[in-house]
Amino acid sequence: MSAVSTERGGMFSSFALFNYRVFFLGGLLSNVGTWMARVAQDWLVLTVLTNNSASSLGLVTGLQFLPVALLAPSAGAIADRFPKRVILVATQLALGLNSLILWLLVATGTAQLWHVYVLAVTMGIITALDNPTRQAFVSELVPKSLLPNAVGLNSASFNGARLIGPGVAGLIIGFWGIAPALLINAISFVAVIGGLLAMRSTELHPAALRKGGGAVREGLAYVRSRPDIMLVLLIVFMLGTFGMNFQITNALMATRVFGKGAQEYGLLGSIMAVGTLAGALLAARRTRPRLRVLLGSLFGFAVCTAALALAPDYLTYSILLVPVGLTALTVMTSANSMVQLAAAPQVRGRVMALYMAIFLGGTPVGAPVIGWIGDQFGARWTLLAGSVATGLTALVVLLVVTRHERLRIGLRWGWPPRLEISRPDPLPAAPPPIPS
Repeated sequence: MSAVSTERGGMFSSFALFNYRVFFLGGLLSNVGTWMARVAQDWLVLTVLTNNSASSLGLVTGLQFLPVALLAPSAGAIADRFPKRVILVATQLALGLNSLILWLLVATGTAQLWHVYVLAVTMGIITALDNPTRQAFVSELVPKSLLPNAVGLNSASFNGARLIGPGVAGLIIGFWGIAPALLINAISFVAVIGGLLAMRSTELHPAALRKGGGAVREGLAYVRSRPDIMLVLLIVFMLGTFGMNFQITNALMATRVFGKGAQEYGLLGSIMAVGTLAGALLAARRTRPRLRVLLGSLFGFAVCTAALALAPDYLTYSILLVPVGLTALTVMTSANSMVQLAAAPQVRGRVMALYMAIFLGGTPVGAPVIGWIGDQFGARWTLLAGSVATGLTALVVLLVVTRHERLRIGLRWGWPPRLEISRPDPLPAAPPPIPS
């Protein structure tokens, strides 16, 4: 395969590589099941196991992400120590089994709220290892020049599934109940496992595996020495903790404010995915991420979320979800590409573990708080709180970047930035990739 065909192939250039194609397809099918299960689980908690309790839903969401924060350093060390494809096969099998147990409990009518809590924690433990491994594995599927494109296409897969999954789940729940939607999710893990097993080992670009002790400490020291990476981590923490709580806010707005049922609630996720899918495809077209795009989209997210909170009816709310999804996804893809491009290959698993811990690990704090705000002050305030938090974050980061010499990137704000790092990089230069 020529360099031209992979590096200048446009929006879908990563599809020229067989391994990426099967990874993408398996992930797409599995992601559809995941979004169906999210809607089904939320509806189970809100309408079957509780009396429309926002706090309970927030707690379930928080429990799913708490292990991500607690186990991130160790999970990242494992991702850098063992072959990533082997790890992913094991984690996907475990996630499939976890999903199968929840389906069995619901199908037999024995599901209780504490069951959902326990399975949420179990899912979080597995996800803590799966997420950073999967994020770092992308750089082994494609050359560095295609990494932003591959990250954008991965987001397109995730959000294309988000476009399909919630709407399908709403229809299935409305006609046949919650259990069938959960079963489809459990079966969908076969697709991603099959894709992993079908890959051609000779066409991978594996990073050198980490040997010896001190991996966790080394990873933390590396991130502390990189102010460019820490700047992005601050942004994703605030977005993930206070902005990306639509699993809760959409449910509360649909049921409490607009008086809608399962089908209308599921449709909201699909409508929002129109914006996120558009953002993912636009990200796939960019040859490199830019900080100005990251900050501009974060400002846009804050403004659109405030407008969403003030929507007078269901139709207006649905329409506003499109720009909200577009700006949110632009923030996430830009941040992900920035961190992956900036991190050395042999420490990328640990860096991405911290990235996912920062992004998802704030949810155990943010989700219960947002749920409490919904119970105390009303559903609209759950969105306003996220708007204020992310808007202030964008303003603070902009001031820091423009006022401090070490983080001044210039008018073009390209990436990686040319920063003068006071401490030396604790890792040696990365070895060249194995040619395909």
